[in-house]
Amino acid sequence: MSLLRFTNKGIYCEQADVYIDPWKPVNRALITHGHSDHARWGNKHYLCTDRAAPVIRYRLGNEIQLESVPFGKKVHINGVQFSFHPAGHIIGSAQIRVEYKGEVWVASGDYKLEDDGLSYAYEPIKCHAFITESTFGLPVYKWQPQEEVFEEINAWWRSNQEQGKVSLLTAYSLGKAQRLLQGLDHSIGKVYTHGAIENTNAVLRKQGIQLPTTIRVYRDIPKNDYNGQLVLAPPSAVNSTWARRFKLVSVGIASGWMAIRGMRRRRAVDRGFLLSDHADWEGLNTAVRASGASRVYVTHGYTSIYARWLQEQGLDATAVKTEYEGERLETPQPESED
Repeated sequence: MSLLRFTNKGIYCEQADVYIDPWKPVNRALITHGHSDHARWGNKHYLCTDRAAPVIRYRLGNEIQLESVPFGKKVHINGVQFSFHPAGHIIGSAQIRVEYKGEVWVASGDYKLEDDGLSYAYEPIKCHAFITESTFGLPVYKWQPQEEVFEEINAWWRSNQEQGKVSLLTAYSLGKAQRLLQGLDHSIGKVYTHGAIENTNAVLRKQGIQLPTTIRVYRDIPKNDYNGQLVLAPPSAVNSTWARRFKLVSVGIASGWMAIRGMRRRRAVDRGFLLSDHADWEGLNTAVRASGASRVYVTHGYTSIYARWLQEQGLDATAVKTEYEGERLETPQPESED
């Protein structure tokens, strides 16, 4: 019997009777990070990192039973040892190491190898079995250094400012938005934020995370005040009534999907910037090699293609069906402005 197995509720450790990032309600859930496809409402008890806990509680409600631990702290449940280690994906994101009777598995959740200066940098963990995402599991996905991407974004903002345009940049409210805030040149102008992003920023600031100054978009702000400035909003807000207050606007999107030719045109945006909080092709391969695992389970993304590639490299690799979503271009439901 495997130490971890995939069930219709999620990744299950029978010996400890716990699930990792379950997609259906369970008694005890270990959560890798706060994105909604990994941290879902309805579980009786949650365990996560202390750095991820505030935003998970904000998203799921103060009434949830939530405990948190520092990175690296060992937790024993019925003889099974669990510990959380940095995944580099977003603030507080973790890989979960599971050990029992000398056998070690790692459930990596979502991860990236480039250090963004906000998330703790990805930590390779030796194991016998490694569970990896494959959101961008094709060779076409190759990221450029983030400093170059930020130079492109800042140049786009300056150009828009010269034309009196609002630079409307889309970003998921948890993770990508904060990373973009870190990389923007705030000497260019003011940065305004959609309420969903500003609410998340407030939670992160309250726990001591330093973020640049932002201004929440309010109805009573004169429309001309936005001219030449930059507005961060979730993708779902772009075609909403909320966005109609910006008259002369250039819309940009920062996403790993911009590696695909024609994607910017299909998304009807003016500029696409190649920036993702997930590992690219080489990052995935680097992480798998660094784990030393002989067994690899591939979830969400190009699962069958990437598993086949790993098999060709001599690994025992299996594609697994889960309900994780990886990086989305759009959120399923519009995020609340308030």
